[in-house]
Amino acid sequence: MNMEPLCTPLSRRSVLQQLSSGFGYLAFAGLAQESVRAENAGPLAPKAPHFTPKAKRVIFLCMNGAPSHLDLLDPKPRLLEDDGKPSPKARNGAVRLMGSPWKFNRMGRCGTEFSELLPETGKHADSMCVIRSMQTDVPAHGPASIQLHTGSAQFVRPSLGAWTLYGLGTVSENLPGFISLSAPANNGGAQKYGSAFLPAFYQGTPIGALGPFGKAVGELKLNNVANTKLSAAQQRAQIDLVQALNRERLGRDVVNPQVEGLIESLELGFRMQSEMPSLLDWSTESEATKQLYGIGDEATDFMGRQCLLARRFAEAGVRFIQVNHGDWDDHRGLTQELPKHCREVDKPVAALLTDLRSRGLLDDTLVIWGGEFGRTPHAQGNGRDHNAKGFSMWMAGGGVRGGMVHGATDEYGYEAVENPVHIHDWHATILALLGLDHERLTFRHAGRDFRLTDVRGNVVKAIMA
Repeated sequence: MNMEPLCTPLSRRSVLQQLSSGFGYLAFAGLAQESVRAENAGPLAPKAPHFTPKAKRVIFLCMNGAPSHLDLLDPKPRLLEDDGKPSPKARNGAVRLMGSPWKFNRMGRCGTEFSELLPETGKHADSMCVIRSMQTDVPAHGPASIQLHTGSAQFVRPSLGAWTLYGLGTVSENLPGFISLSAPANNGGAQKYGSAFLPAFYQGTPIGALGPFGKAVGELKLNNVANTKLSAAQQRAQIDLVQALNRERLGRDVVNPQVEGLIESLELGFRMQSEMPSLLDWSTESEATKQLYGIGDEATDFMGRQCLLARRFAEAGVRFIQVNHGDWDDHRGLTQELPKHCREVDKPVAALLTDLRSRGLLDDTLVIWGGEFGRTPHAQGNGRDHNAKGFSMWMAGGGVRGGMVHGATDEYGYEAVENPVHIHDWHATILALLGLDHERLTFRHAGRDFRLTDVRGNVVKAIMA
């Protein structure tokens, strides 16, 4: 099913013209009324899902650079036993296996094993499904990261957040429906929150940025939200004039996605002035909440502020929130770098889950944690190489079965061997939890219908509550 709007701006005018002339009144009356309602509602207005959703929103905690599943979420006793031995995948025996230096502990009533590096996150094991059989197509950061976010490692395609907004709209008129906090500048950059051939108003709004090595660039704020030179009434008059010119241009062009996006973004930007500044001001939170997220502690402050903002945005009605952290690309220095990364995210992520639950939001908020691929069981100095054939992610809340592990890799962790979950399957499942059929959520572009999952993807029903 093509989810494009029923009528373009031109066809709406054509319908009304035909109505006014008396031609085909009965045939077009219902269509015209529906067109007027849709036009008044706007393209970002809430839309009915294909079926009853389990989740209303998504918070994607993206760990850029690929966390090592073997040291965090997928314990391998055999790998530890054979530590230092030649890898069975190596031709010349020069590559040696490396068992994890860290212990795994059974957490929660379910007993799911988590690394000792994630003690706080592990306390939420009963709310999580750990998928240990993830797979993607390319073991290179750029293509894999783009595929994680868009479904394609080769072409420019709309991001997962853009598809979500396109399918469901947003429930807040004064906020973006899709926000990317500390959006990464490398390995795909803006493609990770872009809309590609979808109308521009479905793309994400970046707040803050990550540099090439996972360092924060600037603050988590939007510049120039407030207009210091014009009053609200003067701004409204100015925008009305500009919008009249934009609509006149759109009327001449008939189809112009750039102008359509500009019209919507100008209106949203004007409305954001009333709500966005107060949402970004996390200083109004209680001291207990700030301590819960680790705000003020050097190790956890940055991720803590991101996770707290994610909760505030979720509470305010933002549909898709992306929280970025990196760089987890631990080819060398694993024993120093991995504990550092985990210290930075463990407490804030656990706080986010605790906070969402206490506010009654976790049941209908899908929280996801993971990166673009995993790491090899063999060593690369004091580190691990890329592994696209088997890795782990976890999902919690939003209709996910908690307290379970889905799938498995082989005894060393090289490859998914039980219930493999490809990125297309993962995308199909996320959309299903949101009430969207990935095969019906399509957009016609370049003469054919496109979808997030291309021509593949199966919903992983086993992980759904």
